[in-house]
Amino acid sequence: MSTYVYGIAAASHPSLPQGMRGIGEPARSVRVLREGELAAIVSDAPDGLRPKRRDLLAHQSVLSEAGAGGTVLPMRFGSIAHDDDAVTGVLAERAEHYGERLAALEGKSEYNVKASHDEDAVLLRVMTEDPRVRATADANRRAGGGSQEERLRLGEMVAAAVQSREEQDGQELRRELEKLAESISVGPESSGWLANVSLLVDQRSAEEFLAAVEEIREGHPYLDLRVNGPLPPYSFVEPGPSEPASAAAGSGGAGRE
Repeated sequence: MSTYVYGIAAASHPSLPQGMRGIGEPARSVRVLREGELAAIVSDAPDGLRPKRRDLLAHQSVLSEAGAGGTVLPMRFGSIAHDDDAVTGVLAERAEHYGERLAALEGKSEYNVKASHDEDAVLLRVMTEDPRVRATADANRRAGGGSQEERLRLGEMVAAAVQSREEQDGQELRRELEKLAESISVGPESSGWLANVSLLVDQRSAEEFLAAVEEIREGHPYLDLRVNGPLPPYSFVEPGPSEPASAAAGSGGAGRE
């Protein structure tokens, strides 16, 4: 049977969640596989696993339970190895890497920040700050709205100016956020977001981090900032146990999205 991997910890971790219920219906029992100085938190993997709410919550619950007692390298939902031997094989193969990551992520949490433009605010900025757009809009207004071709040209200019502003504001925001964190991971580009970044933050300075993000929010009223966290540091663990250098660990999820 395939093995589902929740996370990796030191073998000396004081409270590994052995015996609690994990993913699946019925819920699979969580167990611990040890290899040298490392341990993998696993369970049997159900057939046809899909990201249903119950299983997503179970995955997070196992990680929360383990993370409350010490540092854990969290795996993404859906991380599956061929069997237990494949998992312990990767622990042995990647022992130095996982040991370094456990040390680097001790006492750290991840915060994800997404940003988009307030449409009305960014349009106002473009219309008032871009001289070409402003001049074209003024000319159309003096001409009673302008011809269809002139209105189309203005629309194209505004769209291009908004896109350029998105790129500029996204780069500026990433630079400002990078100053606040120990590490930054840029997420996949997606429609609607001008920035999607994950930041590694020392838990002792979390309040200062959130206060600094709020200052950025207040200083950029044309941005809609959304902060999610604290989270397990998913974006700072790679590769996961189902992404071995060898093919032995089989298929499944990935350590990062």
